[in-house]
Formats: sequence, C-alpha cells, structure tokens
Amino acid sequence: MTSSSSPVAARASSQGGPALQRLLDALKNTVLGQPHVVADLVTAFLARGHVLLEGVPGVAKTLTARSMAAALGLEFTRVQFTPDLMPSDILGTNVFRPQENAFHLLKGPIFTEVLVADEINRTPPKTQAALLEAMEERQVTIDGTTHVLPPHFFVVATQNPLELEGTYPLPEAQLDRFLMRVRVGYPPPEAELDMVRAFHQRQGRAAQVERVLDAATLTELQAQAASVACDESVLAYTVRLIRETRANPRVRLGASPRSAQALLAAAKARAALNGSDFVTPDDVKAVCPSVLNHRLLLKAEAEVEGLTADDVLRQTLERVQVPR
Repeated sequence: MTSSSSPVAARASSQGGPALQRLLDALKNTVLGQPHVVADLVTAFLARGHVLLEGVPGVAKTLTARSMAAALGLEFTRVQFTPDLMPSDILGTNVFRPQENAFHLLKGPIFTEVLVADEINRTPPKTQAALLEAMEERQVTIDGTTHVLPPHFFVVATQNPLELEGTYPLPEAQLDRFLMRVRVGYPPPEAELDMVRAFHQRQGRAAQVERVLDAATLTELQAQAASVACDESVLAYTVRLIRETRANPRVRLGASPRSAQALLAAAKARAALNGSDFVTPDDVKAVCPSVLNHRLLLKAEAEVEGLTADDVLRQTLERVQVPR
C-alpha cells in the first residue's frame, strides 16, 4: 500500500532509476495508504530475498503481492495453506504413465515466479519445511531429482498474528529464510477513503496493474542493487547493530552473522531503490526493523513486560552511534 507521498517514491523520481519509478507508479494507484509495505516488498525483490507479510485479514496482503507480480510481469501462483496440505501438494509428484512406461513430473504450484503462501502458519511443519530448499537455493528435489526454479523466484507469505488457534508457528530456521517480515496495519483515514472510492468507481471489479518491466530489466536491477558500493564505516555500523542485539539483556537469542549479511543486502537494495549508488546509514536504519524483527528471541520476562522485538530494535538504533 503506497501513495504518491512516499519518500522512497520521491527520491527514486528525483535521483534517477526510471525503471524503478515506473514500478512504484504502477503500484501506488492500486495499493494505498502504507508506503513502507511496497518499499520493503520492492527492496526484498531487488535483494533477491523473500517476504513474510504479517497483518490481520482484509489489509490487502494478497492484493499487494498480486499487484507486484503483475507490474513485474511475472507468473503468479497463490496457495491457501491449510492443516491438510501435504508437501507434494506444493512441490508436485512423479506420476507413472503406462502408455509411455515412464514416470513424469506433475509440477506443483511452487514452479512459478511469484508464490503467495497465504496463511503459511496454518499448515503443519512438514509442509512448511517443503519450502526451505526452494527459498534458499531456488530449486526443489523430488524423488532424488533436482529441479531448478525460475531465476526470479520470489515467495511472499502471509500470516495473521492474532489468530493462534489451529496454527503452527514458523520455526526459526523457516523464519530465517525470509529476508523481511513486514507488518501490514490499517491505512490512514484518507487512504481508506480513497480505497473505498476506487472500489465504487470500478463497480466492484478488481484493480488491474499493467506490466512495466521486462525480464532483462529485472535482472539488471537486481545486479545493480548487488553492486551498490558500501563504505567500510557503514559495514562496521551494520555489524555493531547486529552485535548490540546479542548484548541486550532482554534478548535470549540475538541476530546471527547471516543476519548481518541480510541487513547489508537489504540496505544496498534500498539505496538502489532510492536512486543512489552507495549505501548510507539511513538506508541501514530504514530496513533494519523489517530485516531483524523476526530474527530475535526475547526472554520470557521481557515478553511478560510487553516488550517486543521492534522495541528492542528501536533501542538498538538509538544506542549505536551512527558513522559520519
């Protein structure tokens, strides 16, 4: 959900990056009211990461993912995760064809470019784990045979943080496969009014998003994000933030060294989205909450006091000195 007032959109427009600006423009007329959601989603795609959208039903989590896929021109598949879903329902299975006397792979929905895993925490751990190889290595192994997924394979999973009955919380290893966990809340009043007005004007029809980028451009944008320069002082700042989470007495398990790599990758992608060819501390600070909020485990007494991972990260950003 984004709007024309997004600071990311403004900087992308003023500092260059016409391709990224076309992407932001395509999304802002469909997804309204929460610019940080679209900014984080685009950032994760540029960094070749995956996203977990967390929010109550009806805040356009699936619409955001569908609009992103349409604007990127990528194949989109949505899977509703349920307690009876099996790994083969996601990956696919080999089926014997008597007329050919051979097995043939009946591909599952994971063979796509943008996979939306709706309510991922409603399916058992065995099925959740079926996504691990795909998300980490962009390939799946079925009956001992490895199948490569499309180069722009991108998972957007959703979950409702309020409904806990009948759910299977994602284990740390699964959460770590997501570059970002993005909180999706309610839009501000004016954006909500715009949403209802647009729904009325479309007479209830779904909003349409046109493709604005081709495959070659997507590959180039991801390569540009990976090549963004980063000063040694910013690298050191990134590591200090990570180590500070481990030193916090309220934290049982702080961010890992792999978290530092994820934070840097996201910061480089955010810099590219901002039209810059180098990372600033502000880029690191902008992506830090979404990159790290699912990688911290708090002590029981901290949770009893109502402290959250986001609170810890705010304190961390305040305590760690910013390089100049």
